[in-house]
Amino acid sequence: MNTLKDIDIKNKNVIIRCDFNVPMEDNVIKDNSKIVKSIKTLKYLVDNNCRVVILSHFGRIKSEEDKEKNTLRYVGQELSNLLQREVKFVNKCMGEKVKEFVYSCNKGDVILLENTRFMDYPEKLESSNNLELARFWASLGEIFINDAFGSMHRAHASTAGICKFLPSAIGFLVEDELNHLNILVKDTPHPFCVFMGGAKVDDKLPIIKSLLDRCDYLLLGGGIANSFLKAKGANVGLSVATNDEAILSELNELMNKYKGKIILPIDFTIDDGIIYDIGSKSIEMYKKYIMDSEIIFVNGTCGKFEDDRFTEGTKGLFEALKMSNKKVIVGGGDTVSAVSKFGYENSFYYLSSGGGATLEYIADGTLKALEWMK
Repeated sequence: MNTLKDIDIKNKNVIIRCDFNVPMEDNVIKDNSKIVKSIKTLKYLVDNNCRVVILSHFGRIKSEEDKEKNTLRYVGQELSNLLQREVKFVNKCMGEKVKEFVYSCNKGDVILLENTRFMDYPEKLESSNNLELARFWASLGEIFINDAFGSMHRAHASTAGICKFLPSAIGFLVEDELNHLNILVKDTPHPFCVFMGGAKVDDKLPIIKSLLDRCDYLLLGGGIANSFLKAKGANVGLSVATNDEAILSELNELMNKYKGKIILPIDFTIDDGIIYDIGSKSIEMYKKYIMDSEIIFVNGTCGKFEDDRFTEGTKGLFEALKMSNKKVIVGGGDTVSAVSKFGYENSFYYLSSGGGATLEYIADGTLKALEWMK
């Protein structure tokens, strides 16, 4: 696997896959950190007189209406401000007109194509890794750079298939992610503590099982904690929790197998019988495990942190992590959004730009898109 500095990109036409799937409301970007993290690679390409064509997805596309609300146009405007140069936005991502426009641009130009997932309706060409679509995108350049760490756990046409047709390398963002996350893949110091929160346990169960084999403590919050509590026989009412009996049975087996390792909250913030957050006694208990650890990986939050009534657990957890002075790695997505919301951006060893990608890399030591680059 090549890094950006392993290959000659000077004066080349470069296709780069970025992850610009940022939170947005009313066409206003709420957190631009993913865009900011891509700037180093993009500036390097521009400084080497490359013609730069950017691919990114944004949201999910299941209808024509989804296309209207999931345009990358506003991301292009933010990117232009950050790069301090014009970013030429193309409102399509495939077709002869796209090719003609790209070919008409000069070296040093930066071009952002429309959302790659526009090719997921009516047929799922992007997410099914359609090689003809990948071939088209490859035809727009001479070299492919993957700098979309947060999307590399998916083998899509724009992250994986394109590697069949062009020399490929990872960008600075991905290189930085792998360098920082490798400590959680091999030679991990112990005690190794994991905090896992968020809504759904179903999707994260394989990751949880992988981490349980390697960590010393697994602290739980959010709907994942509710699911474990439910499996244990607690009445969680209408709180977010799995209803899958097979999964509940498996969670119960895990608690029996890993007694003393899986740590559940002991108090909660409840409204109308629904658990929305964990309480201060749980945080005090979690502090003991945090202080006993050498390294802590955090993925997910303690509850519905977006609602100001239910922030105590998540803020308390972040404060405990900050005060511990331990090596804390935060897995991206909503977790990093919460870190930013509460002002802890500069409090931890590393904030990953990935969500699912971070989890998959830590669990498997590789990513689907990385495999296509070898």
